[in-house]
Amino acid sequence: MRPRDGRTLVPPVEYDPVTAEEIRDLVEVAPTGTVTTWAWNHETPRGQPLATPFAWVLVKLDGADTALLHALDAPGPEAVRTGLRVRIRWAEERSGAITDIACFEPYDGEPARPAGHDGEFADAITGIVAPARLDYTYSPGRAQCAYIGALAGRRTVGERCPTCRKVYVPPRGACFTCGVATHEQVDVGPRGTVTTFCIVNIKAKNLDIEVPYVYAHIALDGADLALHGRIGGIPYDQVRMGLRVEPVWTEGARHPDHCRPTGEPDADYDSYKELL
Repeated sequence: MRPRDGRTLVPPVEYDPVTAEEIRDLVEVAPTGTVTTWAWNHETPRGQPLATPFAWVLVKLDGADTALLHALDAPGPEAVRTGLRVRIRWAEERSGAITDIACFEPYDGEPARPAGHDGEFADAITGIVAPARLDYTYSPGRAQCAYIGALAGRRTVGERCPTCRKVYVPPRGACFTCGVATHEQVDVGPRGTVTTFCIVNIKAKNLDIEVPYVYAHIALDGADLALHGRIGGIPYDQVRMGLRVEPVWTEGARHPDHCRPTGEPDADYDSYKELL
């Protein structure tokens, strides 16, 4: 892809990494290039057609300004060096993925010339479906441990800033505004006020909740920071700003399952507008 400054970025990206502008100009580059750096590999990754060992290389293709990471088929580390000229070895069967490049191989010929593709395709790809998964290991600090421990007793605690006196829920151990440490614990809630909300119309995988449903920011009584939570016990189209709600706990749960209306009159806008 070619951004406004005239560079050619390989692999292509949708947005200029410098200016964040959208890039639309597709530019063809040569199948030959130069190794800019490399590392010898002693194990074969899953799906990699090369036999062990081989080299991982960054290759700047002729006509490109950035380097592409891929495998290099070489007899040994003595055959690999920065500045080595290489070319693409195409896979026998191609599907429009990076694996269409089987690997790079050493090449001592003249730089290949692009065919001059104009970037237009008869069957343009408009989208892809790619599975993705993120696993997190979360380590709470002092303030978060106190917050989580209180939830086990069906209490919600925050911490008060000693300077501005704001109460933060969940606590982070420091005031966002003043930058000073917080230690004074304060019980808040359990009731609160819906400050804003959204209606969810897309069903999440492995989530046994029928759509549409509502997620809202809820300012618990006594807190100066809104939490988010699901609203239940009321039709989705009746949820509104100012609605007074309370938590609903399920047996054995360490946090509320959702919040439901308390039946109280709606809160006055001035009482929560600072939390919007």
